[in-house]
Amino acid sequence: MTTPHHPIAIIGGGLSGLVAARVLHVAGIEATIFELDASPEARTQGGMLDIHDDSGQLALRAAGLHDDFRALVHPGGESLRILGPDGTVHISEEDDGTGGRPEVDRGDLRDLLLRSLPEGTIRWGSKMTGVRPLGDGRHEVTFADGSAITTDLLVGGDGAWSRVRPLVSDARPAYTGITFVETDLYDADTRHPRSAAVIGGGSFMCLGDRRAMLAHRETDGSLHVYTALRADEDWADTVDTKDPAALKAAVLAHFANWDESLRALVADADGTPTLRRIHALPVGHRWERTPGVTLLGDAAHLMSPFAGEGANLAMHDGAEFARAVAAHPGDAEAGLAAYEAGMFRRAEASAAESAASLESMFGDHGLEDLVAFFSQGPAAA
Repeated sequence: MTTPHHPIAIIGGGLSGLVAARVLHVAGIEATIFELDASPEARTQGGMLDIHDDSGQLALRAAGLHDDFRALVHPGGESLRILGPDGTVHISEEDDGTGGRPEVDRGDLRDLLLRSLPEGTIRWGSKMTGVRPLGDGRHEVTFADGSAITTDLLVGGDGAWSRVRPLVSDARPAYTGITFVETDLYDADTRHPRSAAVIGGGSFMCLGDRRAMLAHRETDGSLHVYTALRADEDWADTVDTKDPAALKAAVLAHFANWDESLRALVADADGTPTLRRIHALPVGHRWERTPGVTLLGDAAHLMSPFAGEGANLAMHDGAEFARAVAAHPGDAEAGLAAYEAGMFRRAEASAAESAASLESMFGDHGLEDLVAFFSQGPAAA
């Protein structure tokens, strides 16, 4: 039986892969995405994203979707509140609609990209299990169901623990020293009015004692909270993640001196908190040009979230990859070389910013540094 061949195979249906496929489609170039999830509804996407005018929005313009994106923007989402651990409000800014980083629900943005692709572009339920070079830049990819494909151009958009990355690099993500505990408060204005008032209409940050509480108001009226700790890598293994009360108590033990209105963001949370260790690839991660393969997004430059660049860079990667391929018909290697040169520069700058922001936010003067940064005005953010 002949192995199916796909000229361009994108592994991973995240934002980077979806944008890449869409911009290629706009250019009249066919690509196929192989996605682990069984369907678009397999898991919730959740979380608010601020889409930057100099990266993520450029990608959406290249995809011909910027007007549709604007219709999804969360009114008031660019408002910001910064508090200290004692509950003192240091900064409170309303969204006046003039900012360059409008907020959108990740799931809504993903749905927009999914609808923009021709039927059959995404092969759902395709868990990649192996890959081998065939020579001349071609590769064979195998999947968990026993199927296989060949491709002329293999694109790894498969996230932090990419299975494509080892083809070009030995680098592996390292733990940054920060662990997130994520919680949700549903129907906040009605069921959690005190917490709703603390968070406000958009983004919220509270820093102190080398710890943080970061939050967003979601488009469905819920509050999504990221409680961040400097912790040993194995700390998450010492708590009972199946017992919500015990897990909340373990987290709140690190915030004993914080104001009760802040502790309530964890204590009153609905459902079971989720623990997530934050990893990053080395700042400046890059590789030698490897025929027939490249990486997008977290697969290429996983970084901590403390500069807000990850999703925007991923989308920018997807668009710039597709534009470079389209600009070099018949010479994929020239297109990949052009894409990677620009991507390496952008990623190194953003990764350095993210690493520096982590050290500042979780340092001894995190709150003071954050307030000083945002007090410089809109251009600073």
